[in-house]
Amino acid sequence: MPAIPAPVQRLLPDSFTLALLITVAIATILPCTGAVAVGFGQFTAFAIGALFFLHGAKLPREAIVAGLTHWRLHLLVLSCTFVMFPLLGLMIKPLALAVMAPELYVGILFLCMLPSTVQSSIGFTAMGKGNVAAAVCSASASSLLGIFFTPLLVGTLVVKGSVAGRSAADTVLPIVYQLLLPFVAGQLLRPAIGKWIDGHKSMLKFVDQGSILLVVYTAFSDAVTGGLWHKVPLSSLVALVMVSCLLLAVALAATAWLSRRFGFSREDEVTIVFCGSKKSLASGVPMAKVLFASGSLGMVILPLMLFHQIQLMVCAVLAQKFAREG
Repeated sequence: MPAIPAPVQRLLPDSFTLALLITVAIATILPCTGAVAVGFGQFTAFAIGALFFLHGAKLPREAIVAGLTHWRLHLLVLSCTFVMFPLLGLMIKPLALAVMAPELYVGILFLCMLPSTVQSSIGFTAMGKGNVAAAVCSASASSLLGIFFTPLLVGTLVVKGSVAGRSAADTVLPIVYQLLLPFVAGQLLRPAIGKWIDGHKSMLKFVDQGSILLVVYTAFSDAVTGGLWHKVPLSSLVALVMVSCLLLAVALAATAWLSRRFGFSREDEVTIVFCGSKKSLASGVPMAKVLFASGSLGMVILPLMLFHQIQLMVCAVLAQKFAREG
């Protein structure tokens, strides 16, 4: 059997995306209900705490300190992540509501408020011959600040008029208890367990991905029981893909233009494009579990799951283009 060409391989879904699709299929066919759903929910809450504990333990303090030395780049990336993207989400509201259900638009607005990815931003920056050290600092800072900024943005722009029906304080406090405190605990314990964490990253990857799959299964189980696939016809999925592509295209173009406008080098431009245009599935799914009512959770994370795969495919091609130019 002939080998699949490398450019085509990068356009195919990765193993984790396939696992997500299988999880959604299982939740559609065999959703958990009743006491089983309660048990899954409690275990999922514990898994989310463990996930952010490990995030704290994995983040080197040197990355935080080093990030201060290239503050112009990091300020631009953070502005794109937490200012430009939310504004884009608000601007496309008339278009989105014309082609999809309001709950799906809430999901789009939510993904616009999430931090950048860490692993893929750094990986694509390295592939595109960009400033990898700056990517490590910028992506790590985005992930850390997202614990504060995302719930504040959601509480201000989404929850106030959304299906969750919570106040801003009700939005932030669960984040503090379930995400921030475990993260801080992991960071404080890094001197004691950091070497072990760094030496077992491949094993801990299963904790990261397993936590996300648990949230996806419980969320979609609840959503399927509530009639998710009757509320989201094929036309809405197609519209969701098109809106996601539009968001990503505008973000990529804007980050590239801004990096040139402010006189950054080509290596820094690669870093700004990849760190400033990406959205984190690893942070977004657990945050959605804490921030939104369970009945709407499936509709909220569906746009993020689609955007995640689109950004990986597009950025893989873009990274090769940057590498050839470099």
